[in-house]
Amino acid sequence: MVDYVKRPKPTPASAPPPPPPPAPASATPPPPPPPPPGVPAGGGVNLSKVSLTKSSPTVSLTKGGGGASGQLRINLNWSQGGKPAGGFLKRAMGGGGSVDLDLGCLWETMDGDKGVVQALGNAFGALDRPPYVFLDGDDRSGTATGGENLIVNLDRLAQIRRVLVFAYIYEGVPNWAAADGVVTMYPVGAAPIEIRLDEAANDKRFCAIAMLTNTGGDLRIDREVRYISGTQRNVDEAYGWGMNWTAARK
Repeated sequence: MVDYVKRPKPTPASAPPPPPPPAPASATPPPPPPPPPGVPAGGGVNLSKVSLTKSSPTVSLTKGGGGASGQLRINLNWSQGGKPAGGFLKRAMGGGGSVDLDLGCLWETMDGDKGVVQALGNAFGALDRPPYVFLDGDDRSGTATGGENLIVNLDRLAQIRRVLVFAYIYEGVPNWAAADGVVTMYPVGAAPIEIRLDEAANDKRFCAIAMLTNTGGDLRIDREVRYISGTQRNVDEAYGWGMNWTAARK
């Protein structure tokens, strides 16, 4: 006889669990940190003007930070007091005739060579060979809107030891206060640097404005604004340049 044993029916296979719900969208990422002071949000260079004064007389241009390469333009200009330009320097300098305010510099290269760049003697210099400094012209009337410009080739900074920028009154009676002269330097990729000739000494024809010095591949700029009597020879002696001088005319 067959023994029939009642067995439970097999349980059907359970359905697979439903997939987990999708992860919620991540929160909005935090905004990037603000740029450091002095750098615009777009990442460019802050080109606000830098003024060198008696209390803050020095600035350095570095190759990494910008400014110590390319052509450094040094501009000499002066206020015209809202009056017609033609007779301004005659009034400002107190003379009875035309006045000639000029820009120039003493220079020294790393090999010890020395000289002067100025309109006097047509010593306009050069950019592609020593002294790597060039004077772009001679504004004898004081009416040129762009003033006078010295250009320093900082791509050759390794060959330049120092440059002393000066202004001098070639003709006319000195009155620096009335002229309200200002020198502005325009480095490539860095803020303009302004030096005002605001410590007038009206019995002196020369003003040593700024010293540019190569400091291990960077360029240090020191405000001088030092008024000197005499000629270029006296400026040389005041700064120990040690050159021999002969008379010259434009």
